[in-house]
Amino acid sequence: MFAMTIDQRASRRDGDRVPQLLDAFEARWPGVVAGSTARRAPGCVRGFERTVGDEVQALFEDAALVVELALWVLRHGGWSVGIGAGPVDEPLAPNARAGSGPAYVLARDAVEAAKSRQRVVPLSVRGAHHQAGLDTEAVLTLVAAIAVRRSAAGWEAVDALEAAGPDARQEDVAAAMGITQQAVSQRLRTALYDESRTAARAGAHLLVSAQG
Repeated sequence: MFAMTIDQRASRRDGDRVPQLLDAFEARWPGVVAGSTARRAPGCVRGFERTVGDEVQALFEDAALVVELALWVLRHGGWSVGIGAGPVDEPLAPNARAGSGPAYVLARDAVEAAKSRQRVVPLSVRGAHHQAGLDTEAVLTLVAAIAVRRSAAGWEAVDALEAAGPDARQEDVAAAMGITQQAVSQRLRTALYDESRTAARAGAHLLVSAQG
């Protein structure tokens, strides 16, 4: 299992942004927020909810979904992300806030580590398999760092391609954007789009191993 703890940064300056985060999660991934009217999202065991202060937590069984969520949060900034990979106590608690077990403890350790000002990317991963957790963190930190440095033009191409769906052709994306296919291709290459996707998939595989 994968416990995910996300804590707001600079909350005294920016105010409480937890409601906006939960709304954004629900809009993009219906069913990942506790109390959602949608069916629980595949791979989500216990949906996101506020735990204490400006912090939210959830429990997942799908590593790829955890990676996708983490990278989205890190792209938009303002949050520290901690991921704990390992077993949880059973029977499962009715919600993430009441959950217990190694994965939750590891997620707590991870989010505290992610808050360090020495980190360029506020992400930490802790696993029951310690080294696999560190390896996962290294890969995802690199992917997130690439994303942070991606230009607005690069993100425009990436977002357009992903919104068009897995079978979309660059020609169709280019037509929708009003630019040439060559320009789309150049933007995606500069954005390291294919490389980032491959690395994110590798990070998800490592996260599975981090469960121990």
